[in-house]
Amino acid sequence: MEVVAVRRGVVRSVVVAGLLVLGGAGAGPAGASAGPEADVAYHGRVALAHGRLRILMVPENEGPSAVPNATLRVRVSADLADRQALAGGCARAGQREVVCETGSMPLHGRGRHIGLVLDLRESAPEVVVRIDTWWNGGATDRNHTNNEHVVLALDTGDTYAF
Repeated sequence: MEVVAVRRGVVRSVVVAGLLVLGGAGAGPAGASAGPEADVAYHGRVALAHGRLRILMVPENEGPSAVPNATLRVRVSADLADRQALAGGCARAGQREVVCETGSMPLHGRGRHIGLVLDLRESAPEVVVRIDTWWNGGATDRNHTNNEHVVLALDTGDTYAF
């Protein structure tokens, strides 16, 4: 079993997200609560070369309310290597998943830049990368078109933007 050191904020976000998904505190999955409204978006790029997946993301909030913190999820279509050197604020959430806290996002502002370098268990000619919000800090987000992305990355080293 691999032990991953993470900052306290990520652990809190992951635990709260798990409670929300399980129906705790009277709320459902991300975006289903009756909290303040926000419009979280993710923009970035993905590149795959020789079994190594590089992802750079910038979370943004178009409002109308600030978001104190959120957790985004990155899922890939191939198994990740057992050992990963993850960025601060990120944690392994499964064989093919990583979650990262966004940090606070003010109204019409950005969260922290998130950079991941993920090693695949085995090289693959292509990988599908899915990015979405796992927990949104209790905010309601009615526009999921800008925070749910699916990117096909070919093992060419080319960069794909989302």
